[in-house]
Amino acid sequence: MQLKLSILDQTPVRKGFTAMDSVNETVKLARMADGLGYTRYWLSEHHNTITLAGASPEIFMARLGAETSRIRLGSGGIMLPNHSALKVAEDFRLLEAMYPNRIDLGVGRAPGGDRATSRLLNPSNQFDPQEYVRQIQDVLDFFSEHAGAGNMDGRILAIPSIPTSPDMWALTSSGESAFIAAHFGMGLSYAKFINPTGAAEAIEIYREKFRPSEIFPEPQTSIGIFGFCSNDPEKVEQAKKLYNYRLLSFEKGDFNRLYSFDDIKDYQFTAAEKQRLKFHEGRYIIGNSDYVKEKMTALATGEGTNEIIVATFADSQEDRLESYRLMAKIFL
Repeated sequence: MQLKLSILDQTPVRKGFTAMDSVNETVKLARMADGLGYTRYWLSEHHNTITLAGASPEIFMARLGAETSRIRLGSGGIMLPNHSALKVAEDFRLLEAMYPNRIDLGVGRAPGGDRATSRLLNPSNQFDPQEYVRQIQDVLDFFSEHAGAGNMDGRILAIPSIPTSPDMWALTSSGESAFIAAHFGMGLSYAKFINPTGAAEAIEIYREKFRPSEIFPEPQTSIGIFGFCSNDPEKVEQAKKLYNYRLLSFEKGDFNRLYSFDDIKDYQFTAAEKQRLKFHEGRYIIGNSDYVKEKMTALATGEGTNEIIVATFADSQEDRLESYRLMAKIFL
């Protein structure tokens, strides 16, 4: 099996640096990934935080399309309940018109932050799972220009009217959206970096129930994972501690604080935290080139996919870029 490697960029902001620094790093990383042979470059949607700089994947994608030549660009994802289906369809049709056959629309149901912010983004958001399904149908109808309830039986057109459509993916961390992706003939990307369990079962259900579509005649899957690669043993150990600390902090609701390894290097995990880290260790792959190759290959085989999407945090820009370079050497 030839493993495809892709990037999920959450545009992290480092302590001592600005959000503008993070935006510039995204541009640099996308250019590098394009040259190294990565399959796709996805950008996340987050709100109301100082730790991440990416609230609008579609704006990033417009810039990165002009900076790259072959890599697919996508949202990982657009949090659909935060938005109007028509606006999303228009944004992504315009991107597809600018960069034909290179655009992915990955959609999710989470708010990408807190519910109060989500309500401000879309005051009509009822946080209703059935409305999310209706929005997906509406976007697909706008893309295909088929008459549907969401486009007033075809009277409303998402412009520009073009002959091709973005590839549409459902993002999931629970497995619930496996049924949605299968029903609509979408791709399925399982966020193992959020939930380390359930990916194989979700992918199996998706494949069993998949209904071919104009976009995907065959099932398409991927697994998202946190990852860091370095052949410096000290950097590997530092990265493990920083990831472990970060994941425990998030679990405690500490989402809005910037810190470096130096800030947490002396922190001692409690016995209860060490026990909890056994769960969180399934959310990342951190090690040298040989270790990363072994674990990512086993992950793809075990979960039944041929594509891994890697999200990397690091204390320095160079360490982050070098991690992606090393992974490219392994697989691409």
